Amino acid sequence: MDLDLRTASLMTALVANVAGAVFIIDTLLRREDGPSRYWSVSFLSGMATTVAYTMWATDVGGAFSIALANALFVNTTGFLWLGSRVFNQRPVGLATGAVVLTDLVVAGAVLVEGPDGGDWAGWLAMGISLVVLAVLAAVETVRRPMGRMTTSWLLAGVFAVQAVFYLARVIAFLLFGPGSDTFHTYFGSGTANIVTVVLVIVGVVVISMLRASRTDLRRYTWMSHVGVTTDGIMLSSTFASALQDVIERASWREELVAVISVRVEDIARIRSAFGADMSGDVTHAWRQGVRRFAPSTGLVGEDGDHGLLVVARAATAAEARRQAGVIYRGLFESFGEVTSAVIPAIGVGVALTETVGYDLDALLRGARGASRRAVASVEASVLFGGADDVLPDLR
Repeated sequence: MDLDLRTASLMTALVANVAGAVFIIDTLLRREDGPSRYWSVSFLSGMATTVAYTMWATDVGGAFSIALANALFVNTTGFLWLGSRVFNQRPVGLATGAVVLTDLVVAGAVLVEGPDGGDWAGWLAMGISLVVLAVLAAVETVRRPMGRMTTSWLLAGVFAVQAVFYLARVIAFLLFGPGSDTFHTYFGSGTANIVTVVLVIVGVVVISMLRASRTDLRRYTWMSHVGVTTDGIMLSSTFASALQDVIERASWREELVAVISVRVEDIARIRSAFGADMSGDVTHAWRQGVRRFAPSTGLVGEDGDHGLLVVARAATAAEARRQAGVIYRGLFESFGEVTSAVIPAIGVGVALTETVGYDLDALLRGARGASRRAVASVEASVLFGGADDVLPDLR
Protein backbone atom coordinates (compact mmCIF):
# COMPACT_ATOMS: atom_id res chain seq x y z
CA MET A 1 0.00 0.00 0.00
CA ASP A 2 1.46 3.37 -1.07
CA LEU A 3 0.12 6.24 1.00
CA ASP A 4 0.84 9.82 0.08
CA LEU A 5 2.85 11.76 2.63
CA ARG A 6 -0.03 13.93 3.84
CA THR A 7 -2.34 10.94 4.47
CA ALA A 8 0.40 8.97 6.24
CA SER A 9 1.27 11.94 8.45
CA LEU A 10 -2.35 12.54 9.39
CA MET A 11 -2.83 8.84 10.18
CA THR A 12 0.22 8.83 12.44
CA ALA A 13 -0.89 12.07 14.08
CA LEU A 14 -4.34 10.66 14.85
CA VAL A 15 -3.04 7.45 16.42
CA ALA A 16 -0.26 9.15 18.40
CA ASN A 17 -2.49 11.92 19.72
CA VAL A 18 -5.31 9.61 20.78
CA ALA A 19 -2.91 7.18 22.49
CA GLY A 20 -0.95 9.98 24.13
CA ALA A 21 -4.06 11.78 25.32
CA VAL A 22 -5.49 8.62 26.88
CA PHE A 23 -2.24 7.91 28.72
CA ILE A 24 -1.79 11.47 29.97
CA ILE A 25 -5.40 11.78 31.15
CA ASP A 26 -5.13 8.45 32.94
CA THR A 27 -1.92 9.64 34.60
CA LEU A 28 -3.64 12.80 35.83
CA LEU A 29 -6.65 10.88 37.13
CA ARG A 30 -4.45 8.39 38.97
CA ARG A 31 -2.23 11.20 40.27
CA GLU A 32 0.73 9.08 39.32
CA ASP A 33 4.30 10.11 40.01
CA GLY A 34 7.71 8.72 39.16
CA PRO A 35 8.00 6.97 35.79
CA SER A 36 4.48 7.88 34.69
CA ARG A 37 5.38 11.56 34.66
CA TYR A 38 8.37 10.94 32.41
CA TRP A 39 6.34 8.69 30.15
CA SER A 40 3.64 11.36 29.99
CA VAL A 41 6.24 13.89 28.84
CA SER A 42 7.28 11.36 26.21
CA PHE A 43 3.73 10.97 24.91
CA LEU A 44 3.23 14.73 25.03
CA SER A 45 6.39 15.11 22.93
CA GLY A 46 5.04 12.52 20.51
CA MET A 47 1.79 14.44 20.17
CA ALA A 48 3.70 17.66 19.50
CA THR A 49 5.87 15.81 16.99
CA THR A 50 2.86 14.90 14.89
CA VAL A 51 1.73 18.52 14.88
CA ALA A 52 5.18 19.70 13.75
CA TYR A 53 5.42 17.06 11.02
CA THR A 54 1.90 17.89 9.85
CA MET A 55 2.97 21.53 9.57
CA TRP A 56 5.95 20.45 7.51
CA ALA A 57 3.81 18.18 5.31
CA THR A 58 1.48 21.09 4.59
CA ASP A 59 4.39 23.45 3.79
CA VAL A 60 4.15 25.48 6.98
CA GLY A 61 7.29 26.53 8.85
CA GLY A 62 9.88 25.03 6.52
CA ALA A 63 13.18 24.10 8.19
CA PHE A 64 11.96 25.25 11.61
CA SER A 65 9.11 22.72 11.52
CA ILE A 66 11.56 19.95 10.61
CA ALA A 67 13.98 20.98 13.37
CA LEU A 68 11.22 21.06 15.98
CA ALA A 69 9.70 17.77 14.81
CA ASN A 70 13.02 15.93 14.75
CA ALA A 71 13.97 17.16 18.23
CA LEU A 72 10.57 16.22 19.68
CA PHE A 73 10.72 12.81 18.03
CA VAL A 74 14.07 12.12 19.67
CA ASN A 75 12.75 13.49 22.96
CA THR A 76 9.89 10.98 22.80
CA THR A 77 12.25 8.01 22.89
CA GLY A 78 14.56 9.78 25.32
CA PHE A 79 11.88 10.28 27.96
CA LEU A 80 10.68 6.70 27.54
CA TRP A 81 14.22 5.72 28.51
CA LEU A 82 14.24 8.15 31.44
CA GLY A 83 10.90 6.80 32.69
CA SER A 84 12.32 3.29 32.63
CA ARG A 85 15.30 4.46 34.68
CA VAL A 86 12.96 6.01 37.26
CA PHE A 87 10.96 2.77 37.27
CA ASN A 88 14.19 0.97 38.23
CA GLN A 89 14.99 3.60 40.87
CA ARG A 90 18.11 4.73 39.01
CA PRO A 91 19.36 8.34 38.90
CA VAL A 92 18.23 10.41 35.92
CA GLY A 93 20.09 13.70 36.39
CA LEU A 94 22.90 13.13 33.90
CA ALA A 95 20.65 11.06 31.65
CA THR A 96 18.15 13.93 31.42
CA GLY A 97 20.95 16.31 30.51
CA ALA A 98 22.09 13.89 27.80
CA VAL A 99 18.59 13.71 26.31
CA VAL A 100 18.19 17.50 26.28
CA LEU A 101 21.63 17.91 24.70
CA THR A 102 20.73 15.35 22.04
CA ASP A 103 17.52 17.26 21.29
CA LEU A 104 19.51 20.46 20.76
CA VAL A 105 22.06 18.73 18.53
CA VAL A 106 19.33 17.17 16.38
CA ALA A 107 17.49 20.48 16.00
CA GLY A 108 20.75 22.31 15.35
CA ALA A 109 21.71 19.86 12.61
CA VAL A 110 18.57 20.86 10.69
CA LEU A 111 19.10 24.59 11.15
CA VAL A 112 22.76 24.35 10.13
CA GLU A 113 21.83 22.78 6.81
CA GLY A 114 18.97 25.25 6.42
CA PRO A 115 16.70 25.32 3.38
CA ASP A 116 19.49 23.83 1.22
CA GLY A 117 19.18 20.59 3.16
CA GLY A 118 15.69 20.01 1.83
CA ASP A 119 13.13 17.75 3.48
CA TRP A 120 15.86 15.46 4.86
CA ALA A 121 17.91 18.18 6.52
CA GLY A 122 19.52 16.92 9.74
CA TRP A 123 17.85 13.52 9.44
CA LEU A 124 21.07 11.54 9.85
CA ALA A 125 21.67 13.06 13.30
CA MET A 126 18.11 12.20 14.28
CA GLY A 127 18.34 8.63 12.96
CA ILE A 128 21.56 7.90 14.86
CA SER A 129 20.14 9.46 18.04
CA LEU A 130 17.02 7.31 17.81
CA VAL A 131 19.10 4.14 17.44
CA VAL A 132 21.24 4.98 20.48
CA LEU A 133 18.32 6.00 22.71
CA ALA A 134 16.22 2.99 21.67
CA VAL A 135 19.09 0.63 22.54
CA LEU A 136 19.54 2.33 25.93
CA ALA A 137 15.81 2.07 26.59
CA ALA A 138 15.71 -1.60 25.60
CA VAL A 139 18.59 -2.40 27.95
CA GLU A 140 16.99 -0.43 30.79
CA THR A 141 13.65 -2.24 30.51
CA VAL A 142 15.24 -5.63 31.14
CA ARG A 143 17.15 -4.46 34.20
CA ARG A 144 15.79 -5.48 37.59
CA PRO A 145 13.42 -4.80 39.19
CA MET A 146 11.60 -3.87 35.98
CA GLY A 147 13.03 -6.91 34.24
CA ARG A 148 11.28 -9.26 36.65
CA MET A 149 8.00 -8.48 34.89
CA THR A 150 7.24 -10.34 31.69
CA THR A 151 5.56 -7.25 30.29
CA SER A 152 8.83 -5.32 30.40
CA TRP A 153 10.31 -7.71 27.85
CA LEU A 154 7.53 -6.78 25.44
CA LEU A 155 8.49 -3.14 25.86
CA ALA A 156 12.13 -4.07 25.29
CA GLY A 157 10.98 -5.73 22.07
CA VAL A 158 9.32 -2.48 20.97
CA PHE A 159 12.54 -0.56 21.53
CA ALA A 160 14.58 -3.27 19.82
CA VAL A 161 12.35 -3.12 16.72
CA GLN A 162 12.69 0.66 16.68
CA ALA A 163 16.48 0.44 16.97
CA VAL A 164 16.77 -2.14 14.19
CA PHE A 165 14.46 -0.25 11.85
CA TYR A 166 16.24 3.07 12.26
CA LEU A 167 19.66 1.47 12.06
CA ALA A 168 18.65 -0.09 8.75
CA ARG A 169 17.21 3.24 7.67
CA VAL A 170 20.46 5.06 8.53
CA ILE A 171 22.48 2.52 6.56
CA ALA A 172 20.13 2.80 3.57
CA PHE A 173 20.30 6.60 3.85
CA LEU A 174 24.09 6.49 3.62
CA LEU A 175 24.28 3.84 0.88
CA PHE A 176 21.47 4.83 -1.45
CA GLY A 177 20.45 8.33 -0.42
CA PRO A 178 16.93 9.55 0.43
CA GLY A 179 16.10 10.20 -3.20
CA SER A 180 16.65 6.63 -4.41
CA ASP A 181 13.82 4.28 -5.29
CA THR A 182 15.19 1.65 -2.89
CA PHE A 183 15.12 4.02 0.06
CA HIS A 184 11.68 5.35 -0.85
CA THR A 185 10.22 1.85 -1.25
CA TYR A 186 11.53 0.28 1.95
CA PHE A 187 12.46 3.17 4.25
CA GLY A 188 10.46 6.15 3.04
CA SER A 189 8.19 8.34 5.13
CA GLY A 190 5.17 6.13 4.45
CA THR A 191 6.93 3.03 5.79
CA ALA A 192 8.27 4.95 8.79
CA ASN A 193 4.81 6.23 9.63
CA ILE A 194 3.32 2.73 9.52
CA VAL A 195 6.09 1.41 11.78
CA THR A 196 5.54 4.35 14.13
CA VAL A 197 1.81 3.68 14.35
CA VAL A 198 2.37 0.01 15.20
CA LEU A 199 5.02 0.81 17.81
CA VAL A 200 2.88 3.54 19.41
CA ILE A 201 -0.13 1.23 19.75
CA VAL A 202 1.91 -1.61 21.21
CA GLY A 203 3.99 0.74 23.36
CA VAL A 204 1.08 2.53 25.01
CA VAL A 205 -0.61 -0.78 25.85
CA VAL A 206 2.56 -2.29 27.32
CA ILE A 207 3.49 0.83 29.29
CA SER A 208 -0.05 1.05 30.70
CA MET A 209 0.25 -2.59 31.81
CA LEU A 210 3.61 -1.88 33.43
CA ARG A 211 2.19 1.12 35.27
CA ALA A 212 -0.73 -0.94 36.54
CA SER A 213 1.65 -3.69 37.68
CA ARG A 214 3.84 -1.17 39.49
CA THR A 215 0.81 0.35 41.19
CA ASP A 216 -0.23 -3.08 42.43
CA LEU A 217 3.29 -4.07 43.46
CA ARG A 218 3.91 -0.76 45.19
CA ARG A 219 1.16 -1.60 47.66
CA TYR A 220 3.08 -4.45 49.24
CA THR A 221 5.92 -5.94 47.17
CA TRP A 222 7.73 -3.18 45.35
CA MET A 223 11.48 -3.71 45.58
CA SER A 224 14.20 -1.29 46.47
CA HIS A 225 17.80 -1.64 45.36
CA VAL A 226 18.84 -2.96 48.80
CA GLY A 227 16.92 -6.23 48.46
CA VAL A 228 14.08 -5.34 50.83
CA THR A 229 10.51 -4.54 49.83
CA THR A 230 8.95 -1.23 50.71
CA ASP A 231 6.90 -2.90 53.44
CA GLY A 232 10.06 -4.12 55.17
CA ILE A 233 10.00 -7.76 54.07
CA MET A 234 13.18 -9.22 52.62
CA LEU A 235 13.35 -10.68 49.14
CA SER A 236 13.88 -14.44 49.15
CA SER A 237 17.53 -14.26 48.07
CA THR A 238 18.33 -11.65 50.71
CA PHE A 239 16.52 -13.61 53.39
CA ALA A 240 18.31 -16.86 52.49
CA SER A 241 21.70 -15.17 52.93
CA ALA A 242 20.69 -13.65 56.25
CA LEU A 243 19.21 -16.95 57.46
CA GLN A 244 22.40 -18.81 56.59
CA ASP A 245 24.40 -16.33 58.67
CA VAL A 246 22.02 -16.59 61.64
CA ILE A 247 22.14 -20.40 61.59
CA GLU A 248 25.92 -20.48 61.35
CA ARG A 249 26.38 -18.14 64.31
CA ALA A 250 23.74 -19.98 66.35
CA SER A 251 25.53 -23.29 65.72
CA TRP A 252 28.70 -21.96 67.34
CA ARG A 253 26.78 -21.43 70.59
CA GLU A 254 24.33 -24.32 70.13
CA GLU A 255 21.45 -21.86 70.44
CA LEU A 256 17.92 -22.83 69.51
CA VAL A 257 16.66 -21.14 66.34
CA ALA A 258 13.15 -21.48 64.92
CA VAL A 259 12.24 -21.07 61.27
CA ILE A 260 8.53 -20.32 60.89
CA SER A 261 6.78 -20.73 57.54
CA VAL A 262 3.49 -18.85 57.10
CA ARG A 263 1.54 -20.04 54.07
CA VAL A 264 -1.67 -18.49 52.74
CA GLU A 265 -3.81 -20.21 50.14
CA ASP A 266 -6.79 -19.10 48.06
CA ILE A 267 -5.39 -15.68 47.05
CA ALA A 268 -5.93 -16.52 43.38
CA ARG A 269 -9.51 -17.65 44.09
CA ILE A 270 -10.19 -14.47 46.03
CA ARG A 271 -8.92 -12.45 43.09
CA SER A 272 -11.18 -14.34 40.68
CA ALA A 273 -14.24 -14.11 42.92
CA PHE A 274 -13.91 -10.67 44.49
CA GLY A 275 -11.50 -8.78 42.24
CA ALA A 276 -7.93 -7.53 42.34
CA ASP A 277 -8.62 -4.88 44.99
CA MET A 278 -9.85 -7.42 47.52
CA SER A 279 -7.02 -9.89 46.85
CA GLY A 280 -4.54 -7.03 47.12
CA ASP A 281 -5.96 -5.93 50.46
CA VAL A 282 -5.88 -9.51 51.79
CA THR A 283 -2.30 -10.00 50.61
CA HIS A 284 -1.27 -6.70 52.15
CA ALA A 285 -2.92 -7.67 55.45
CA TRP A 286 -1.12 -11.03 55.39
CA ARG A 287 2.31 -9.52 54.77
CA GLN A 288 1.93 -6.73 57.29
CA GLY A 289 0.31 -9.09 59.80
CA VAL A 290 3.27 -11.46 59.75
CA ARG A 291 5.70 -8.56 60.06
CA ARG A 292 3.67 -6.99 62.88
CA PHE A 293 3.26 -10.13 65.01
CA ALA A 294 6.63 -11.76 64.36
CA PRO A 295 9.24 -11.37 67.12
CA SER A 296 10.76 -7.90 66.96
CA THR A 297 14.28 -9.31 66.68
CA GLY A 298 13.29 -11.84 64.01
CA LEU A 299 13.77 -11.56 60.26
CA VAL A 300 10.87 -11.79 57.81
CA GLY A 301 11.36 -12.75 54.17
CA GLU A 302 9.45 -13.84 51.08
CA ASP A 303 9.08 -17.50 50.19
CA GLY A 304 7.47 -17.72 46.77
CA ASP A 305 4.02 -16.40 45.92
CA HIS A 306 2.19 -18.01 48.83
CA GLY A 307 4.67 -18.04 51.68
CA LEU A 308 6.59 -15.90 54.13
CA LEU A 309 9.40 -17.06 56.40
CA VAL A 310 10.35 -15.87 59.88
CA VAL A 311 13.58 -16.75 61.66
CA ALA A 312 13.73 -16.07 65.39
CA ARG A 313 15.68 -17.00 68.50
CA ALA A 314 13.71 -19.20 70.92
CA ALA A 315 14.74 -20.46 74.32
CA THR A 316 12.57 -23.59 74.12
CA ALA A 317 10.31 -25.42 71.69
CA ALA A 318 7.33 -24.15 73.70
CA GLU A 319 8.44 -20.57 73.15
CA ALA A 320 8.79 -21.23 69.42
CA ARG A 321 5.23 -22.59 69.35
CA ARG A 322 4.03 -19.51 71.25
CA GLN A 323 5.73 -17.21 68.73
CA ALA A 324 4.12 -19.07 65.83
CA GLY A 325 0.74 -19.01 67.59
CA VAL A 326 0.95 -15.24 68.05
CA ILE A 327 1.50 -14.86 64.30
CA TYR A 328 -1.38 -17.23 63.51
CA ARG A 329 -3.88 -15.43 65.73
CA GLY A 330 -2.61 -12.03 64.67
CA LEU A 331 -3.28 -12.82 61.03
CA PHE A 332 -6.96 -13.44 61.73
CA GLU A 333 -7.05 -10.07 63.45
CA SER A 334 -5.41 -8.44 60.42
CA PHE A 335 -7.80 -10.11 57.99
CA GLY A 336 -10.75 -9.04 60.14
CA GLU A 337 -9.71 -5.41 59.74
CA VAL A 338 -9.93 -5.82 55.97
CA THR A 339 -13.09 -7.90 55.61
CA SER A 340 -15.13 -10.41 57.55
CA ALA A 341 -16.40 -12.14 54.42
CA VAL A 342 -13.10 -13.42 52.99
CA ILE A 343 -10.65 -15.34 55.19
CA PRO A 344 -8.01 -17.33 53.30
CA ALA A 345 -6.64 -20.66 54.53
CA ILE A 346 -3.59 -20.18 56.75
CA GLY A 347 -0.88 -22.69 57.58
CA VAL A 348 1.94 -22.08 60.06
CA GLY A 349 4.81 -24.54 60.28
CA VAL A 350 7.87 -24.50 62.54
CA ALA A 351 11.26 -26.15 62.12
CA LEU A 352 13.70 -26.17 65.05
CA THR A 353 17.46 -26.51 64.94
CA GLU A 354 17.32 -28.95 67.85
CA THR A 355 15.16 -31.24 65.70
CA VAL A 356 16.66 -30.99 62.20
CA GLY A 357 20.08 -29.54 62.96
CA TYR A 358 21.83 -26.41 61.73
CA ASP A 359 21.22 -27.09 58.06
CA LEU A 360 19.60 -24.38 55.95
CA ASP A 361 17.90 -26.67 53.43
CA ALA A 362 16.62 -29.04 56.12
CA LEU A 363 15.16 -26.17 58.14
CA LEU A 364 13.42 -24.72 55.11
CA ARG A 365 12.00 -28.09 54.03
CA GLY A 366 10.81 -28.79 57.54
CA ALA A 367 9.07 -25.44 57.97
CA ARG A 368 7.50 -25.49 54.51
CA GLY A 369 6.29 -29.07 54.84
CA ALA A 370 4.70 -28.36 58.19
CA SER A 371 2.95 -25.24 56.89
CA ARG A 372 1.51 -27.17 53.94
CA ARG A 373 0.12 -29.79 56.31
CA ALA A 374 -1.22 -27.04 58.55
CA VAL A 375 -3.14 -25.45 55.67
CA ALA A 376 -5.00 -28.71 55.10
CA SER A 377 -5.50 -29.41 58.81
CA VAL A 378 -8.66 -28.35 60.61
CA GLU A 379 -7.43 -29.52 64.01
CA ALA A 380 -4.11 -27.74 64.48
CA SER A 381 -3.14 -24.12 63.94
CA VAL A 382 0.62 -24.62 64.24
CA LEU A 383 2.55 -27.75 63.27
CA PHE A 384 6.20 -28.70 63.76
CA GLY A 385 8.29 -30.09 60.93
CA GLY A 386 9.23 -33.74 61.35
CA ALA A 387 11.46 -36.24 59.61
CA ASP A 388 9.05 -36.68 56.70
CA ASP A 389 9.07 -32.95 56.04
CA VAL A 390 12.86 -32.69 56.13
CA LEU A 391 13.52 -35.51 53.65
CA PRO A 392 13.86 -34.25 50.05
CA ASP A 393 10.92 -34.98 47.78
CA LEU A 394 12.29 -37.48 45.24
CA ARG A 395 9.07 -38.02 43.33
